[in-house]
Amino acid sequence: MSFSVHHYALELDYKPHSARLSGRAVLQASCVSLSSFSLSFGSLRVSKVLVNGKPARYAHAGGVLNIRAAVRGAFSVEVRYSGMPVPVSTPEWGDLGWDQLTDGSIVASQPFGAPSWFPCLDVPASKASYLLDVTAPSSYMVVGNGVLVDGKVSGSTTRWTYSMAAPMASYLATVQIGQYVEALPGVWSPPRLRRLVAHDFGRQNQMISLFSSLFGPYPFATYSVVVTDDALDVPVEAQGLSTFGANHVDGRRGSERLVAHELAHQWFGNSVGIAAWEHIWLNEGFACYSEWLWSEASGGRSADACAAGARDLLRRLPQDLVIGQPPRADWFDDRVYKRGALTLHALRREMGDDSFFALLREWCARNRHGVVTTEDFLALAGHRELLTRWLFKAALPV
Repeated sequence: MSFSVHHYALELDYKPHSARLSGRAVLQASCVSLSSFSLSFGSLRVSKVLVNGKPARYAHAGGVLNIRAAVRGAFSVEVRYSGMPVPVSTPEWGDLGWDQLTDGSIVASQPFGAPSWFPCLDVPASKASYLLDVTAPSSYMVVGNGVLVDGKVSGSTTRWTYSMAAPMASYLATVQIGQYVEALPGVWSPPRLRRLVAHDFGRQNQMISLFSSLFGPYPFATYSVVVTDDALDVPVEAQGLSTFGANHVDGRRGSERLVAHELAHQWFGNSVGIAAWEHIWLNEGFACYSEWLWSEASGGRSADACAAGARDLLRRLPQDLVIGQPPRADWFDDRVYKRGALTLHALRREMGDDSFFALLREWCARNRHGVVTTEDFLALAGHRELLTRWLFKAALPV
């Protein structure tokens, strides 16, 4: 990267009924010396660009905002924009980013949807602090990353301000807007689902306690959950916040493994981020394995039994994917999740519980709020022969 972004201040005004968004993004950045630079930005109309407070020439096309300005050292970029947000369309994963719900909006950006709602340096290795300032009708709840530091009512609208002080990748930035009520502290749901949500997420604090004991302290100041009134294909984690669909709630904790999965991403994927998407098993394999750890600790199937079931499933699938370096189309293939979890279980059986969980705690502590690669994990964990068989060979190990 030719420059770094250290802080994003986003001021948004959203009108749910017309689905219009007005925005002002101020980026604090630094470089050695540049005569021009680019940000990823979708189809919203740019009306002004300022660099260090002065108007700058720019061109905006094809999802790229090119800015011509001579900068050196620390500098600021201000972009003003408006329009109807349109998700970023991808051939592999469909539409990503800011999208409309039946009533309100959802932001689910992984991996490339962040430019649908703000200009950014959209690579996972780029982390920054954020201030999210969102104005919406007062009948709507706005939930964003981090700590709610202000909520000012002004006539028929409310201005919500959230601060995420910990470094965050752009794909993990989010705002969720809807007519929500609090089902549990920090857990928001549609009024009609409040009782079911309170039951299905009722053991989440126990999960936090378990994972804190196994992985180290919870890495952020808060954790929130939003359950939308619409169905979602899959839940989505953001930093300090996860979003589920109405279809993930049944009053019987039928999706509790997903509650554990998204929570575990706060350690693996959010605090300990990846330097590039080819290392995605470090996010998804660890989160999938955390499902098994919760099952084992909460009286469900043991991790051994979960591993046996996953191995049986993988044995029936094509064995042509190297999960340590998957191609783009396979980043979110279920084999990356399941085989990643099996890799960790094999390592746990090799090392023993005490050494294995000490390794995970050291991994999370050493790389807290940073970015990592698979090689970083191999260097810390050792057992290269075992891990190489699981991560860099297509055939399923015996």
